[in-house]
Amino acid sequence: MKSTGNDAPGSLDSRIYTDFAHLKGLQRRARSLSFLPRHNSKSILSGRHGSRMRGRGLSFEELRDYRVGDDIRTMDWRVTARTGKPHVRVYAEEKDRSALLIVDQRVSMFFGSSHNMKSVTASEAAALCAYGIFERGDRVGAVLFNDAEVHAYKPSKRARSLEQIIRALADCNLALNCDQPVSAPMHLNLPLKTAAELASHDQLIIVISDFDEVDEQTEDYLGQMCAHNDVVLVQVVDPMARELPEDIQMVVSDGRLQMTLDTSHSQTHRKLQSSFTERVEKIGQWRERMNLSVMELSTADDTFMQMAEALAVRR
Repeated sequence: MKSTGNDAPGSLDSRIYTDFAHLKGLQRRARSLSFLPRHNSKSILSGRHGSRMRGRGLSFEELRDYRVGDDIRTMDWRVTARTGKPHVRVYAEEKDRSALLIVDQRVSMFFGSSHNMKSVTASEAAALCAYGIFERGDRVGAVLFNDAEVHAYKPSKRARSLEQIIRALADCNLALNCDQPVSAPMHLNLPLKTAAELASHDQLIIVISDFDEVDEQTEDYLGQMCAHNDVVLVQVVDPMARELPEDIQMVVSDGRLQMTLDTSHSQTHRKLQSSFTERVEKIGQWRERMNLSVMELSTADDTFMQMAEALAVRR
């Protein structure tokens, strides 16, 4: 990935672009965020049956013959009855878990009507998740994508690997430019396919996007990951999408062509508003069918405060 000089101190407006220094500065605040199961009942993660986010505990390691001194509570009575010899189940302490962040930095994310660009809110949320998970000793990996490329990073516990992810994320963000031609918008399915191939079992997978460009295949990939992992969808929204004004003109572009939309025309306004509503409803259907969690982040408010509230963090 081409460097864009994200180490330079700067004069950048952090609401429009975010650099490595800004994302790194979120590390201290991220320490109070937790995706482990010991959470408040108001957390978006509460009440999820069959969750694999059970925190560190004990994992089954092997089945072996009973030895003098073994705890009787570890006896496997079924195997003992079947073989006629006493057997015990041996457990090992789980040292860490891994998380995979899927972060959207497409041109569709380079929009904001109030405070942040959606791309900035997504970058901040990803950094907060990454640092929060890393601070608890767990591995962090990522799939970062824009309209041209998908970059995958295997989960790691090394600080250097985490820094590489954060720097690459800042590079993706700083490379956004509405004037830059795009051959075709990146479909969400390609990074999800990459993540599904990278994910194993019992991972935490966090997808941060506006969920533009989705279809039935998108649901298939999410279902594949949900079968053996915990999946959290972080939908980044702009207030204008939720309550579209009826008296504005907007120039929109897909990276190749552009056109002017006049929301004073009732048919145009209705189509634009229904597009957002349908997207929200689709994500709600995924939540019900696949037992995943959904967090909504608005570009109008502080990213950390919204995440802390969604996770019911005591401040």
